[in-house]
Amino acid sequence: MARIRVLIADDHAIVREGVRALLTLSDDIEVAGEAANGQEAVELARRLRPDVILMDIAMPGLGGLEATLAIRRENPDAKILVLTQYEDREYIRRFLKAGVSGYVLKKAAGSELTAAIRAVQRGGLVLDPEVAREAWRDQAAAAAPVEVADPYETLTDREKQVLKLVAEGRSNKEVAELLEISVKTAMSHRERIMRKLDLHSRTELIRFALQKGVIRVDS
Repeated sequence: MARIRVLIADDHAIVREGVRALLTLSDDIEVAGEAANGQEAVELARRLRPDVILMDIAMPGLGGLEATLAIRRENPDAKILVLTQYEDREYIRRFLKAGVSGYVLKKAAGSELTAAIRAVQRGGLVLDPEVAREAWRDQAAAAAPVEVADPYETLTDREKQVLKLVAEGRSNKEVAELLEISVKTAMSHRERIMRKLDLHSRTELIRFALQKGVIRVDS
């Protein structure tokens, strides 16, 4: 029987080592590769075509959400399982909207992780119980008659990627290199973001990114 090929994306080497050690205990799972940031995750997902991608959220450069958007844009069938310490409702909502196959908390990892990987491979949706409760609350809130539009959701997938990189202090040249676009295109994206969000300075952009959880002071 073919083994489930997994790509681990996490910026902490000790976490990757721990997950790898855990997965090697299962005869039906093998680690196909490891990525230390979102950009590496996108490149390895493209090259290795793993069965399941374990995706952290807070990573330098392209974060987990931005990498997920890029991977699923290239391969809509990609099976991505978020493995994170964050159970914020905003993160859960955005990843589910991005089409991930599951959201598991690191504190609950162990035998549950291997079970989640198998379930995702079979086409299931896996949610940590705490995450499922948050998702249910979010769904209930969305059904309310009055709903305030989220400015963040007015951005395209590419603009969301640029927003995170600019908020982290990346120059237009660095953004262009990371996203494999021209500097002129990176500048255009940045200008559209500022216009859409009615922001007038990098300080305001950083404040917005912090408020929306796009970047974190502890990441």
